[in-house]
This record gives sequence, structure tokens and C-alpha cells, in this order.
Amino acid sequence: MFCHLGAVRRLCLEKILLQWVLQARGLSGAEAVNALRPFYFAVHPDFFGQHPREREINENSLKRLNGYLENLQKPGFKYFKPTSLTFYVREREQNSSDVQESFSASGFRAVTFTLHTRDLLSTVLDILNSCSLSTEHVQSLNANVNSQPHKEVKGTFYRSIKWDKTYYSFTGFKDPEEELEQAQRVETTLISWLDDSGKSAIKKLRSSLPLREELSRLKDELAHQLQLSDIRWQRSWGIAHRCSQLHSLCRLAQQSPEPLRNVKGHTVVFTDYSGMSATGHVMLGTMDVHHHWIKIFERLPSYYKLQKKVLLLEDHISHLLGGIQMTYIEELQPLLTLEEYYTNLDSFYNRLRNSRLSFHPRSLRGLQMILESDRYAPSLHELGHFNIPTVCDPSALQWFIITKAKQARENQKRKEELTVMEKELISASTEKFSLKHLYKEPSISHAQMIDCCQRLLEESLPYLQGMHLCISHFYSVLQDGDLCIPWNWKRFEGYK
Repeated sequence: MFCHLGAVRRLCLEKILLQWVLQARGLSGAEAVNALRPFYFAVHPDFFGQHPREREINENSLKRLNGYLENLQKPGFKYFKPTSLTFYVREREQNSSDVQESFSASGFRAVTFTLHTRDLLSTVLDILNSCSLSTEHVQSLNANVNSQPHKEVKGTFYRSIKWDKTYYSFTGFKDPEEELEQAQRVETTLISWLDDSGKSAIKKLRSSLPLREELSRLKDELAHQLQLSDIRWQRSWGIAHRCSQLHSLCRLAQQSPEPLRNVKGHTVVFTDYSGMSATGHVMLGTMDVHHHWIKIFERLPSYYKLQKKVLLLEDHISHLLGGIQMTYIEELQPLLTLEEYYTNLDSFYNRLRNSRLSFHPRSLRGLQMILESDRYAPSLHELGHFNIPTVCDPSALQWFIITKAKQARENQKRKEELTVMEKELISASTEKFSLKHLYKEPSISHAQMIDCCQRLLEESLPYLQGMHLCISHFYSVLQDGDLCIPWNWKRFEGYK
């Protein structure tokens, strides 16, 4: 009887091995990168230059995705945590999908999905399918995919041999598929993530301390030497990168001090290209050479004339729209040059001037509006300002503003209350946990930050002492040791 059982097991094993041999091989690292080209093209941060919030989210998500892909290629690496990622995908057409999506009028959509695969092929298919991108080119790379639709691949644990469930009952070994399914159901908690990531963050933070001190020193010295109002960065570059940019400005100030006299009283912003921003800040492109920076400093006096024209146009528009204030909100709008902003204002003003709108003088004083070139319909933001397209129909605009004016004032009042509450909670949280710095990403709203801080204050978190904490949409440890946690972090282990 035992001999018969042994023969049956050998026969089963031979069949399984034969099936495995006939299965197509998995993807190599190079093939995976090649297969993900449509995805990279759809989410690459360089295509989101006019949308800084979305660009930053894509940059951070790509870093975490690359780490996940690297781990998949490490020999013997067996422990994989489900990784939740959010990307803004450049829009082609609105397709139905099972994943969480939100569409915007800006030509892209937000896609959130969780990776829990353990091989490159399944991971690539998961990513492409989640973003509603074609997988046909991947199927040609692997014959196994030609015979299996993606739904069968998605969520399965890829192994050369798949044992029957009775094997694990008989031997007492753990079923990796069952473990994976359980890991997928259990949500990451703040405490568990801090336990896993705390040491790594502390190590990175300690390594970055000398550079952080140098950055602070350079910033203070330059601000004093050039009499600047402030020095800022448009993107979340690392500390070393920021120091390098300040060293470049220091050298330029020593070599060509005369042109830099024009920058007195301004705010300098390191960004992707040089010029003057819509808010009057001096932009220095990080990829530009000193010659380009000198040209900008020399041209600053000519920008002052254009600034006066911008202010005049804003006043004219405000007068035509019942006293509503034209404004530009850096945190919510794409970075525009002064020339681009003037062009938008001029185009909008000419449309209004020819329409003969009949707003009661000063009836909308106290309200605010911003111009957006990538919208086609007006909207009211939760913070109380109007988002107005430059190509908006004037009559439709008038009706929209009049009907929404009361709600706009209520939203503004609520915004003021939330701003005060948020500031108090940030201060209280910083003090309780002895944080070095507590901040949030621009895409985090006042309400989300308030909810996050209120729940943090109920916890005892000694891990946070002396740390830099960023409230974001996902868990991450940045290259300089900053801890990023989602604003809606989970307190207790639960099931999805």
C-alpha cells in the first residue's frame, strides 16, 4: 500500500514538474522595465510640470514602486508587504475599471491600487491593468499569459510547483498562498509600520544631519547677503540637492555681484525653469547654467513694468465682476511665469469687457477667484474661492457666481476656522511627540490634517521623538529620514 502511495506521489510530482517546465519563464528585470514603458510614459513626473501636487505624488510613488520591483529581483527575498500606490495617470479615454479612480478636467486621473504579487510578470500585469493600459505587448513576452486572462494571474502566488492543500495539512508546512491572502486582508497600522521603518528612518536622519545644518547655514547667509525675503523650492528635492543649488548661487554671488543687487527684497524659488513667477518670485531653473541665472537677474527691472500691468488688469477684472478679488494661490495652481499669467488675464479681461456683465458694484467684495486655463466650467472650491476658466462663457459665469456667492462666503469662514484649528493641532502634536518638524504635502486638506493630528494626539508614540514627520497619502521613508504617513492611518489591525 505504501509503495502504491509512493508511486502515485511520484507520478503526480512528475506531472506537476512537466507542467512547470512547459510553463513560460518569468520576466527579467530588463523585460519588466520595457513592458512598463506605457505606464512610465503615462505617469512620468516631467509631464506634470504644470501640476506640482500631482507631480510630487507620482515622484514618491515611483520611488516606492522601484523599491518593490528591486526586491522582487533579489535572490531569496521572500517577505513582501502589500504596497498601496497612488498615481496620476495622463488621460487618453475614460475606461471602466475595478480600481478606485477619480477623473479631473486637467487631462489626468488618480488611480490607487495595491501590489501584493511576488513575481515580475504578475506585478507588471497588475500595474498596467490597474491603470487601464494595454497588456498585449506583455503577453507576447510570456507564452503563459497568452493562455491566461489577467484576472487569473492577478492575485495568484507565482511558484514553479503548486502543491495541493492536503500537502500542507499532512506536512504541517505553511501555505504561502494562504499567508498572502491573509496579508492582503490585514491593513497596515501606524504602530506596526513605525516598528518596521523606525530604525531605517533614524539611520537616514542621522546621516543627513550635517547636510541639514549646512543647508540652514547657507540659506541664512544667502538671505542676509542678498537681502532676500525668502528662499524656497518648488519640488521636494533631497537635502544634498538643495545644498548644491545654494552653493551654485553662492558662487554666482561672488563672481557676479552686480546683477544680483536687483534681487533685493524678492523671494527666490528653485524650480524647473528660470524667470519670474506670477506671484513675483524669482525662479531659478536647477538645470540652467549661471549664464541663464545672470540674465534673469539683469532682466528683473523690466519685469516690474509687467507686474504693474498685471495689477492693473486684476483691478479691471475685479471692477467688472462686482469687486471680487483676483488672486493666485501657489499651493493650488500650476507654477506660471509672469508672462503666462499676464496672457491669461488679458484674454479673460477682453472676453468680459465685450460681454457687458451687470454685477452690482462692490456686491462681491471679500470673495476671491483664480483663473485656470485647463478648465471649461466654473467651480467653487471648498476653501471658498471660485475656479474660473479663462474661456468661460461670461453669461454662464455671471449666473454661477451669483448663485454660489453665499456658499462661497460660508466656505471662506469655514476655511478660516479650519486654518486656526490646524495650526493649533500642529503645534500641540509637535510639542507632545518632541518632533523636529511636522508638515504636510500640498494635496492634504485642512480637514484631513486636522483629523490626522487629533487622532495622533490620542496615541503614545515614542518613535517620533526628534523626527521629521510628513502627513501624506501613504507610508514612506524619504532619503533624508523624513517619515511619511497617510493622513487616514489605521490605529488597530483590521480586515479590508
